[in-house]
Amino acid sequence: MRESENIQFTAKKLSSGNLQVKFYIQHAIKPSYGYLLIEAGCSEEEIRSEIKARLARREDSRMDLLRFTFKNQWKDDHQFYLYSA
Repeated sequence: MRESENIQFTAKKLSSGNLQVKFYIQHAIKPSYGYLLIEAGCSEEEIRSEIKARLARREDSRMDLLRFTFKNQWKDDHQFYLYSA
């Protein structure tokens, strides 16, 4: 993910105490939006850095051919969802 991409988000506190973060990535080649489940008490900068880290991890995993084998025990991230707008 490029640093020039703009990440905007809104957070909603759930009854479990966690935060549901809905984020938008404008100004990208493919504008997108998504959801992230994160612990409560995180600052805005921590939320932005978590979104950037998860996007980078997803980008790296596209090139990882080991995810198609059973040796790596690949797990999906069920706390991060990304959709194209």
